[in-house]
Parts: sequence; C-alpha cells; structure tokens
Amino acid sequence: MATRDNKGPDLQRSLALLWAGRTPGRRGPRAQLTVERIAQAAIQVADTDGLDALSMQRVATELGYSTMSIYNHIASKDLLLEVMADVAAAKPPELDDAADFREAVHRWVGALWAGFRERPWLLRVPLDHSPIGPNHLAWMDRLLRPLLKAGLAPAEARAAALHLTAVVRGTAQISLDMDSAYKTDGGLPHTETELSRALTDLVDPENYPALAAVHAAEATVHSGLEETGELPAELGFGVDRFLDGIDAWVTKRA
Repeated sequence: MATRDNKGPDLQRSLALLWAGRTPGRRGPRAQLTVERIAQAAIQVADTDGLDALSMQRVATELGYSTMSIYNHIASKDLLLEVMADVAAAKPPELDDAADFREAVHRWVGALWAGFRERPWLLRVPLDHSPIGPNHLAWMDRLLRPLLKAGLAPAEARAAALHLTAVVRGTAQISLDMDSAYKTDGGLPHTETELSRALTDLVDPENYPALAAVHAAEATVHSGLEETGELPAELGFGVDRFLDGIDAWVTKRA
C-alpha cells in the first residue's frame, strides 16, 4: 500500500489545491514553484521509480527546493497524491464524433484502460472520497453524455458510469497484479508461452472440464488493446454485456 499520512486529505484543502491551487507562488524569489509543478515532479518520480519511491523530500530534491517549501504549497503527502492523480489523469478522450453510445463508451473505457496500463501507480493512490479534481470530473462528464443519450435516467447514468469505472479499474488491477506475480523462484519473469504450457499440463480435462475447455480456446486467441485497437478480451466481454443490458433496459422501458 501507499504510505499514508496520519490524517487523510481535508475536503476543503483538496478543493483549494485541485481547483484554485494550481497558480504561481506568491512569495520570495522562487515564485515559479506551484502546485502544478510539484505535482508534475511527483508524477515523474512515480513514473520512473514507482509510488514507493515518492516522498516530499524526494520531490523537493528533484525541484531543487527545501522540503518545507513543498509543504508550504501542499500540506501533506495524501494531498499530493490526490493532486497527482488528477493531473496524471489529463483530459478525457473526445467522443462527440462516435457513431453511437456503444462506440463512445468503448473509446472511453479504452482510454482509461490505457492510462492505467501506462501509469499503474494510479491504481495504488488511496481514495478517501470521490475524485473531485477538474480532470476526474471531466472524465465522468464525458462518460455520462453517451449514457444519457442512450436513454438512461440521470441517476441510472451515474450508476452505470460508476460501474464501468469500477470494472476498468478492477480489471486493470487484476491484470497488473498477475503481471507482477508471474515470477520464477529466481526472480526471472515467465513468458506467456511458459505459463500456457504449465496450465496445459496442470488442467486435466477430467477434473477441470470447463477450465480445460476455456484454456484450450484462449490458447488459440491472442488479443490486446495495443495490437488491435480493441478492448482486451478480459475487459471487452464484460463491457459489451453491460451495454447489452443498457440497450435491453432502455428498450423495455420505452
């Protein structure tokens, strides 16, 4: 888990940093130190060395300031993590030119998935309350638009958006956890081929008939967002079935 301060972020402090705090500093000869610049430096540390390497002192060193200077702008590491997560989220994809709501949702899900794959440390940032930064709210707004156009009521669209977010986040976490767990005793990573062969030997069709059938089918299919531009199978199937449910629900109510 990420290192936490004793007290989680105060909501008003979070709002101030996320919305009004990304402005130039006001005092001293180094007024160029800002919340935004601190967050970008912290993101660079996390991208390069992981979240465990992040500390207020490390960020100060990277920027050439004292640790107290960082605390003068961002009062705790928890708050820094919150600002980092919003800055790293960046802007959501444009979806207005999507052919229909399903394509729009697919593109949104694919962009979020890619973000988690690029910066897996985002999955380890603690959530003390719903994300309230400008970028996170923009992502939610961008997803709500096609869901509302599909015919969902506002409360239904919000519930659907939260579910889709949780599906992407949870699937990304499991995928990344499995990637990091695929180690031999000597610390050398397994290849997918080696793992597939091991499962083939272990999964006896007599004892595990369903698992054997699924494994045999998966062994003949290679899919992935990076190669095909489509959602990976472990994510796309669940998203498509969820969208099927929205279609059926809206049609039935109409």
